[in-house]
Amino acid sequence: MADDQGATPRELLLEACRRNNTELLTELLADITKTASNKQQSPVDQIAKLLNNATDGIGNYCLHIAATYGSYEVLDMLLDQEGLEVDPRDRLEEDTPLHKSIRFVNGLSREEWENGKAFVELLLDAGADPRLRNKAKLKSFELVDPRNIELRSILQRAEFTTMAGDDVVDKDAEDEDGPTGSASDSE
Repeated sequence: MADDQGATPRELLLEACRRNNTELLTELLADITKTASNKQQSPVDQIAKLLNNATDGIGNYCLHIAATYGSYEVLDMLLDQEGLEVDPRDRLEEDTPLHKSIRFVNGLSREEWENGKAFVELLLDAGADPRLRNKAKLKSFELVDPRNIELRSILQRAEFTTMAGDDVVDKDAEDEDGPTGSASDSE
């Protein structure tokens, strides 16, 4: 991992995110796990602490960097880590990683939009909130190239699902207990 003259874990993490370097990320996570175990610490907590606190000089977290550079494989590995915050805000624009991924997709050619769609879906599947607004008061949906109808549709559905999620959960609970609670309460 890092020695007196080598890169710090933060530097290694951010570099893995920039370069989509899964080998470097795997080595880093293994080293953190080993070090934490040797110190009688929780490896999961130590990994989450690094992932949730490491930023570059302008306030981008690891997920922002992976999203900005289109580092799909590294993003997928990061999202598998327990305790990872999927909606951190960067310091400059207050963008979430979902905002950054939309900006990345907008920079792709139309032929590559399908790959970009998978990138956005990965974040949404991990729990990214499409309702969050950045400093300019824009949701990720509002950043999508208007010609990218499929991606706009995916984000609209995700926003609806997120908003309706509480209603669906409440409806399920009502179905089990009935509209007024459990049957044992009534006579």
